[in-house]
Amino acid sequence: EAAGLPLAPGPPLAPGPRDEVLAAALQRLREVFDIEELPPDVLPRRKPPQFMVDLFNRVADANGITRAPELLEGDVVRSFEDRVHVDQYHFYFDVSAMEKSERMLKAEFRVFKLKRTHVSVEVHELLESGSKPQKKNLIASRLLSLYTEGWEVFNVTQTVSKWVGNSKSNHGFLITTTHVFNNRIEHNLVKFAKSQGTLQDSRNALLVLFTNSNKRSSSGSISRRPRAAAIPSAKSQVAACHRRELYVDFRAIGWSGWIIYPSGYNAFYCRGSCLFPLGESLNATNHATVQSIVHTLKLSQDVSTPCCVPDELKSLNLLYFDDKENVVLKNYKDMVATRCGCH
Repeated sequence: EAAGLPLAPGPPLAPGPRDEVLAAALQRLREVFDIEELPPDVLPRRKPPQFMVDLFNRVADANGITRAPELLEGDVVRSFEDRVHVDQYHFYFDVSAMEKSERMLKAEFRVFKLKRTHVSVEVHELLESGSKPQKKNLIASRLLSLYTEGWEVFNVTQTVSKWVGNSKSNHGFLITTTHVFNNRIEHNLVKFAKSQGTLQDSRNALLVLFTNSNKRSSSGSISRRPRAAAIPSAKSQVAACHRRELYVDFRAIGWSGWIIYPSGYNAFYCRGSCLFPLGESLNATNHATVQSIVHTLKLSQDVSTPCCVPDELKSLNLLYFDDKENVVLKNYKDMVATRCGCH
């Protein structure tokens, strides 16, 4: 038997109390997923950057369950698409979606170089606004090979850290290219892929931030006491502690318009009795074993049977659009029960 979220239409309750319970449940779910403002429905109108989709697929399986935790630096990856459509050399990223509690670990500026000749490429931080800014600061430079096209990735951690601390200092990036041919210097021959107006280019420039949310897992912040397993009567034998399905469907909750992957996930839950003798399959702690003996022998009237609870949990990954239509990959600890035991 599987359980699911959210609450399906059940026994008739007064409209008031049921609406309040549902609203409170959805609000609590938003807190678990750390969503302050519900993002607008942008799917399928907006497409996520392929880099973020590929990163999700490397880190998680199709259900969002972590399979390669070592691939992520931190627990949040934020991507910001270039918002400048004036020319192919200026790039601007609005990084205001970063939360104050977040600590940035690394920032990558990713641009797609279109085919051209052998050139020297320089990335500058612009130090002023305007259509023709003059003040700039060199961040990185490199020589690019002949007639190749593809992604170029520049480490811009120091610059973006400054922007996050002071948004007024963010005037964007400028890329300059130099080509020497027959002792003649030519500038800005090379072009970089950009989205034009409402036309979205999958190769549009990206700023990708790897951060730590610095928030405790939800299980650490919620105080809850597991229920004691029910004591079976002589007539009906309760099944031993085991794992059961608990599917969380984002479509049913109304979140499918902004969550890219997964469409839902199986959180699982634990149910069943923890009666003496506790077999090896019940993954019982020594404490639970002693508690079950004391309960069985009625050595103390107040001692109940041990509780059937998750004793191994895995993290979940969500790829989603935030309320500013930036694509975020976030890792949530302790979201999927992978094993149950008597504790």
